[in-house]
Order: sequence, then structure tokens, then C-alpha cells
Amino acid sequence: MVITGRLAMLTALGVVPIVLLSSAAGGSAPVAWATGAGWLGLCAVLAVVDRVAAADPRRVDVERDVPARARLGEAVPTTLRLRNRGTRPLRGALRDAWEPTAGAQPSRASVEVPAGESRRVAITLIPRRRGERRSDFVALRTLGPLGLAGRQRVLPAPARIRVLPPFHSRRHLPSRLARLRELDGSTSVQVRGRGTEFDSLREYVRGDDVRSIDWRASARARTTMLRTWRPERDRHIVIVIDTGRTSAARVGDGTRLDAAMEATLLLSALADRAGDHVHVLMFDRVVRGRVTGSRGAALLPALVDAMSAVEPQLIDTDWDQVLVQAARLTNRPSLVVLLTAADAPASARSLLGAVPSWTGRTRVMIGSVTDESLADVARDRSSSESVWRAAAAERTLLDARRIADAFARLGADAIAGGPDRLPPAIADRYLELKAAGRL
Repeated sequence: MVITGRLAMLTALGVVPIVLLSSAAGGSAPVAWATGAGWLGLCAVLAVVDRVAAADPRRVDVERDVPARARLGEAVPTTLRLRNRGTRPLRGALRDAWEPTAGAQPSRASVEVPAGESRRVAITLIPRRRGERRSDFVALRTLGPLGLAGRQRVLPAPARIRVLPPFHSRRHLPSRLARLRELDGSTSVQVRGRGTEFDSLREYVRGDDVRSIDWRASARARTTMLRTWRPERDRHIVIVIDTGRTSAARVGDGTRLDAAMEATLLLSALADRAGDHVHVLMFDRVVRGRVTGSRGAALLPALVDAMSAVEPQLIDTDWDQVLVQAARLTNRPSLVVLLTAADAPASARSLLGAVPSWTGRTRVMIGSVTDESLADVARDRSSSESVWRAAAAERTLLDARRIADAFARLGADAIAGGPDRLPPAIADRYLELKAAGRL
């Protein structure tokens, strides 16, 4: 049994007859006590009667309509269908027990279901965290005709929704695909250079490079024929996302891990369109997620599914084991992209020791998410406290530059940027390598 605020207000109104009757009886205490007891008894009887008249929540069936997947931060409509199998009309409220990070709105909803009928209740989810969000039950409260009391019951109604990374960096994909088509010869004259693949033959026109003339084909065709080339395909791109303790640092509105996932999704979509094979590994000391062998339309769904449940781990990453795990994905990588923190000597020391093992046989790109507000802090000299903060920011920026120089001396490309700038910067560097025939 549940009671409402209406019953409390009705009970409080009993003060009025108590005061009036006591005044009429000359302030007699027995009269006041008798009046109060009578009023409380009346309220109790009304509450019991109202509770008995309320619909039985046990005779309500609950069905759900919840999508299997949703993107982080996007509104997701869901539906609860209530069917009243009882003989009394149902009037009351319900609460859908989603986790707080699921962002269920409204948290409580009023319902009215006539006897023998069903009604739908719309619940909108705005998830605030990746992973699997769950709801195990619905709390249903039915009220009597007077609204003084009612019944409440928890009805099992399990549901789950998988919240995927938002992929905000997809806005950069059309412009990079246009550049890729130019490299591939779809929108401009195909290029020739060392490390590119033969594509087709066409007739020579004035201005073409004479070194690309195919004399045997020209003899057969009795006209000058030119070889055309395209960037090499079927290369293997291995992307390693560091899920260790440094990935938990807050940068902007998210973490370094979130920014690394954005960069991975953009580069993977671009490389797949370029005809390359993409392998993704999320690792610290054990494998947290792995995607390999997926291509075309199946690649991005496989990636976001694997990323959705991955969270930063408060342990140091074992970069020697990363090398072992990456070697299991493919034995001939053309490009290895390591997405990690490379701005502090203490956290980058083990990575610096492992990079020479990579650069000896493949190209290595290291992407690091940085806090863009450090540059503003370093320029602020308005007070004595800001000078100290500026000195700390300058030291952090200096360490990041030294580590980037160390990676360059080891033969790796070090790319650093904020959460919004890093994904397109890595994609641009990939296109530059394609254009130069170095992949």
C-alpha cells in the first residue's frame, strides 16, 4: 500500500474541526482528543477504501520496444506497452528503471489504462556513457478514485541497449574521400611514381610524362599509349589503441580514449575505401577489443561494437606485448598507428624502447591527444599564480616536443593535436603517404 500527499493534506485539515469544536466546548481536552481520533479514523478508512478500489498492478502486462543500438548523446525513442487485464481502470504513474547514464526522460510518467485495454508510454533515452545500458524492471503505482492511496508493484521488464561511440569525426570523411578519389584517378589524371600500381592504358596526350609511354602497347595499337598508375592497394593498416591509465585523462569534453576511438573510426573508414585491410587492437596488458578481417559495410559496425564496452584501465600498458599481439593480426603490416599519450617522459619511456622494433620493418605513426588549453595557460602572465601555471604548461609542452623529436629520430611520425584536430590530422598524413607511394 502507498499513500499520497493528498492523504497528508486531508489529515492536516483535521486541525480545523478540532480547533472549532474545542472552542465551542470551552477548550475541553476530551472533546479535542475525540475529534482528532475520529478524524484520523475517517482518513484511515478512506485510505483503505481507496486502496481496495485501486487497480491491481499484478494484472498488468508490460512489453517493450527498445532498439538494440544507439549512438552516444543521440536521442533514442523507446516505448512501453501496458495492457490492463483487470476489471478496474488503471490510473497512476510508472518509473522505468534505466541506469542514470541512460538518460531516461521522463523519469516518471502518468498512465491511464481502461480495463481490458492497452496504452503506450513513450520514454526517450539520451545516453551519456558508452557501453551496455540496462533496465531490469518497471515500478508501477496505481491509485484509487480519491487519489489518497493505492498499490505499488515492481514488474519485471528486462531491456538493454548498446551505446556506441558517436563518431563525430565522420564530418571530415567526405573531404578526405574526395582527396582519395583524386589520388586514385577518379576525378583527375592518374599519377605515376615509385611504389604505385599499374592501372590501365590510355592514349597519350600532350603534356603527359613521356617516361610512362608503353612502346609495346603503342606498336600494337599503332598509336602512342600511356601507362596510368594508382596508389597501391591491399596494404595492411594496424591501429593500436592504448587503453592503459594514460587514456583515462580528461581532454576537452571526453577522455583520451574517446578521441583515440574517433581517430580510429575516421582512419579505418578512409583506409577501407582506399582498398586497404584494417586491423584494430585495443590493449593495455590484455586484449580489450580486437577487429580484424572485416571490410566494406561490415567494418564500421564491427568497430563500434568492439569499442562500446571498452573503458580505460588504471594500469600501465605493456608495449612489448602490444608488438606480440599486433604480429598475430597480420605478418606484413604496411602502417602501424599507435594511439597513446606521448607528452610525459615517464609514460613514454617504455614506448620509446619498443618503437625501434617496429620502425625496422614497417612505417609507424604515433598519434597523441593533447590539451589545447595548455597553450593559452602558457601565455597567461596576469598574476603570480598564473605565472606558476604558465611555467608548468611550458614544461609540459617542452616535454611533448622532446618526445616527438625522439620518435622522429627513431623513424616514426609523431602527430599531436586536440580531440577535434587529431583524427583529421592522422587521416591527412595517411593520404600524404598514399600520394607519395610510401604505403
